[in-house]
Amino acid sequence: MRGIAKLIQTAASAVVGVALVCTTAYGQDPSALDHPLPVDPDVTIGALPNGLRYYIRVNKRPEQRAELRLVVNAGSVLEDDDQRGLAHFVEHMAFNGTENFPEDDLVDYLERIGMRFGPDINAFTSFDETVYMLHVPTDSVDILRTAFRILDDWAHRQTFDPIEIDKERGVVIEEWRLGRGAEARIIDQQFPVLFKNSRYADRLPIGTKETLETAPREALLRYYRDWYRPDLMAVVAVGDFDAAWVEEVIRSQFSAIAAVRTPRERTLFPVPDHEETLFGLATDPEATSTDVHLYYKQPLRAFRTVGAYRQSIVERLYNSMLNARLFELTQQADPPFLFGSSGQGRFIRSKEVYMLGAAVTDTGITEGLAAVLTEAERVARHGFTVSELERHKLQLVRRMERAYAEREKTNSASYAFEYTQAFLEDDPIPGIGAEYELTRRFAPTIAVGEVNQLAREWLTNRNRVILVGAPDKDGVSLPTQDSLLRVFQHVMSLEIEPYTDFASTTPLVTQPPVPGAVTSELEVAGVGVTVWQLSNGARVIVKPTDFKDDEVLLTAFSPGGTSLAADADFVAAATASTVIDIGGLADLSLVDLQKQLAGKVVRVSPTIGSLYEGFGGSASPKDLETLFQLIYLYVIAPRRDEAAFASFKTRIQAFLANRSADPMAAFQDTLSAVLSQHHFRARPSTPELYDEMDLDKSLSFYRERFADLSDFTFVLVGAVEPAAVRPLVETYIAGLPSLNREERYRDVGLRPPAGVVERIVRRGVEPQSQTQIVFTGSAPYSAVEEYVLETLASVLEIRLREKLREDLGGTYGVNVSATLNREPIEDYAIRLSFGADPERLEELVRVVFDEIDRLKQPGPLEQLAKVTEMQRRELETNLRVNNYWLNKLATASRAGVDLRTVLDVETYIADVTPDMVRAAAVQYFQTDNYVRVSLYPEATGR
Repeated sequence: MRGIAKLIQTAASAVVGVALVCTTAYGQDPSALDHPLPVDPDVTIGALPNGLRYYIRVNKRPEQRAELRLVVNAGSVLEDDDQRGLAHFVEHMAFNGTENFPEDDLVDYLERIGMRFGPDINAFTSFDETVYMLHVPTDSVDILRTAFRILDDWAHRQTFDPIEIDKERGVVIEEWRLGRGAEARIIDQQFPVLFKNSRYADRLPIGTKETLETAPREALLRYYRDWYRPDLMAVVAVGDFDAAWVEEVIRSQFSAIAAVRTPRERTLFPVPDHEETLFGLATDPEATSTDVHLYYKQPLRAFRTVGAYRQSIVERLYNSMLNARLFELTQQADPPFLFGSSGQGRFIRSKEVYMLGAAVTDTGITEGLAAVLTEAERVARHGFTVSELERHKLQLVRRMERAYAEREKTNSASYAFEYTQAFLEDDPIPGIGAEYELTRRFAPTIAVGEVNQLAREWLTNRNRVILVGAPDKDGVSLPTQDSLLRVFQHVMSLEIEPYTDFASTTPLVTQPPVPGAVTSELEVAGVGVTVWQLSNGARVIVKPTDFKDDEVLLTAFSPGGTSLAADADFVAAATASTVIDIGGLADLSLVDLQKQLAGKVVRVSPTIGSLYEGFGGSASPKDLETLFQLIYLYVIAPRRDEAAFASFKTRIQAFLANRSADPMAAFQDTLSAVLSQHHFRARPSTPELYDEMDLDKSLSFYRERFADLSDFTFVLVGAVEPAAVRPLVETYIAGLPSLNREERYRDVGLRPPAGVVERIVRRGVEPQSQTQIVFTGSAPYSAVEEYVLETLASVLEIRLREKLREDLGGTYGVNVSATLNREPIEDYAIRLSFGADPERLEELVRVVFDEIDRLKQPGPLEQLAKVTEMQRRELETNLRVNNYWLNKLATASRAGVDLRTVLDVETYIADVTPDMVRAAAVQYFQTDNYVRVSLYPEATGR
C-alpha cells in the first residue's frame, strides 16, 4: 500500500532542481519564515481551459529518454460499494484497449520501440490516486508524439471491450491471489482499527475477489466516467526534449478532453480523531515476524512556506538522532528488540502521523515496546546532546550538498515523482538550489531545545493506535490491551538516565602504511580504462566517467571464497564478512565508526561469496581517502566484538524462528534441496543452522582470506582521475600485505539432478499456487553464447506473458531467466516461474511446454525484434551508468579476457538471428532433464 509506505516519508523529502535562492531573498527578519517557498523556474507549469494541469522539465539524464506520467487524482477510496477493486481494474484495462490502440496493440507498440512491460510501461493505483508511467525514447518525434497520444487515450479513450474485460478479470484476480498471505490477513484485521470510522478502512486498492469476479462492465465505466476527467488530471513530462514543442503537443492533444459540466464531488475523506487508544492486535498461523507499532495521528499541515521547510529540518534531525539511538541498542549482546524505527510524515491524503515501532521476538512484545518508549521518553526528559545534533546536522547538510553537486545528473524519474506529488498533494517544488541554500542557512540556527520538544508534542495519549502483529502458534500469546497500557505507565515511572554521547576524535589511520608502487601501467584504448599492476601483486582498474559528479564506485575480488572452507566451518565462513562488518574496525565499534564517518559520503563492506572474497563500496570524490583507509583497516585491523556477534546471532535466529510457517519458504527450500541434491552447503536457513556460527572461526577464516593481496583486483569507476587517485592506491592498496600465494576457488560439487524431477509442496491456507521449472545441463561458456541464452529467455518470457496472462488470464506475471556459467564449472540454468489458481496450474504448465516446443520449430519469431530493440535501448542508457561499467569490467577481469570485450554486446545484438535463438531453444530446453517444484495449498487434492 503506497499510502502506508509513505508513513515515514518526511514532508520535506529531498527534491531536485537547479534554482539558486540567495539568503537575502528572505532577509533575517523572523517574519520571512512566512514567505512562500519558491517554485523551481526550470519546471514549466500550466493548465488547460478544461482544468488539466501539466508539468514540463528538460533533463538529459538519461539522454534521449523521457519520463511521462498521466496522474489521476482518484483512487480506491472513491469507489462505490459495488466497485471495490475497480479503480485498479480500470488501470489494468488501460493496457487492454483504447480507441487508437485496440486490444493488446498498445503494449505491442511500446515493446517494438524497445520499452519493457514493467520497467518502462507501468501504472499503479493507491487509495487516493492512479498514476500511469511511460519511459520512452526521444530520438524520434513520432515516438514521442505517439507516447502523448497514449496518455490521452488512457485519459478518456479507453474502450472497455467486454471480451477484454473478461480476459483481464482473471489477471486482476491473480494479482489479488498473489497478494494474499499472512501479511494481507493481518492488514485485514488492523486497517479497520487504524482507519476507524474512515472510508480508508474498507477501500484497499486490490479490492475484493467477489467484486472482481462479478462486477459488470457498467460499474467499470461508471468509475471511469466519474473520476477520469481533466480537472482531476495532470500530465508530467521530464526528459531530453524541446520543452516548447512538448508544451504545444500537450496543449493540442489534451485540450480536446471535454470538461465535465456537473462533476461528482471529489471528497477528501477524513480519518477521525479519537481520545481513546485504539488497539489492533492480530495473529496469523503463517506470520513470520512479530512487531509492535505506535501510530500517533496528526493534523495535516500545509507545507508551502520557508518556515515549514525549516520545521521539516528540525523533524528530520529528531528522527535521525532517535533512529541512531535505537540502532545502538540493537548492538547489545541481548538487544531489547530486533530493530526499531521512528518516523513522521503524511499518512494518507487527509492525515499526518508519527510512528514509533519495533520488530521483536515472539515473546518480546512488551519488552520491545518498553524499550522504544524509554528511548523516546529519554529524549523528552533529557533531550539530545549538542554533539549528537551537530553530527547529524553535518550529515544532513552533506547529503544536501551531494544532491546539489549532482543537480545536472539527476535521473528524470526523480523529477517525475516530485511533480506527481506536487499535483496530488500540493508538495512544494523549490528545486535543489533553493533547498541547498535553505538547509545551509537554517541548519546552524537549529538549537537542541527545539528538536527536543518534538518528543512531548508527538508522544501523546490522544489519537494513539497500537498495532501488534504476531504468529499464531503454541506457547505464544498476545499481550492484553491493559498490559500494553501498563507499559506506558511503567516507562513513565522509571528513573531514566541521560544519554551519554561518545565520539572518538582519533584519526581512522593513526600510522599510514609504507607505500608500495605502481610497477606498470596500461591504457586500454576504446574503453577509457587505466590498469595498474602494483608492487604487492594487486591489480587496479580505473575508469573515469562524467556520468555522476559525486560518485565513485568500487568492487574488489580475489579467488577462493567459502569454497576453501571445510564443510564443518562453512557457516562460520559464510558469515565471516558480516561478523567483521558489524564488529567495527581497529578500536572503533560499529556505532563508533558510524559516528566517526559523520559528514562523509563513503561506504565499504567486505564480502565473502562462494568463489570469491573482496570488497564493495562507494564514495564521494572528496572522501576517496577515507574509502581507501577503510579498505586498509578491513585488511589489517578487523575488530573482534563479542557483543555485536551475540546481537547478530540473536537477531538472525529470531528473524528465522517462524520462517518455516511461510508456505513460500517451504517451496523455496524444497526447490533448493532438489536442485542441489541436498548438498550440505545448500541447507535451508533455520535458527539451528546459525547455531554453527563461531566468532573465532569466522575471524580466523576472514584473516586467512584477506592475508594476501597479491591476487586481488580492484575496479574503480566514476568521478575519479587516475593521477589524483594514484597516491592513495600506492599508499593504502600497494601497502597491504602480500604472500604471493597461487590460489583458486574449489569446486565443492554442487550439481543439479539428472532426468526429470518433480516435487509437490502442500502448504498454506490461501487458494494460491506457485511453480518453478528449471532446465539445467552442461554447456561450454562463451560471451556470445551467454548473450544468445539470455535473449532466448527474454523471447520466451514475452511469449508466455502473451499466452498465459493476456490470452488465458491465468497469471499475473511470468518470469524467465537464464544463466550460462563459467565457474566453478561450465553449465547453464533456465528458470521459469509463475503463480496461478491451483485449479488451473496444470493447464498452464502444459501451455508452457507447448510454447517451448513451438519455439523450437521453424517459422517467424516476432518477439526477437522486440527483444533486440529493448536490448539496444538498454545499452544506450547503460553505457552512461557507472554501475554497469563496474560490473562489466569486473566480469571481464575475472574471466581473464580483454577489457575491450565489454563493448561487444552491440555486435551481439546486431548479429543475432531467429535461427540462433531456435538452435539455443533446441540445445537448452531439454524436456527430459529439468526440475519442477509446485506449491499447492494444503486443502488441494492434486
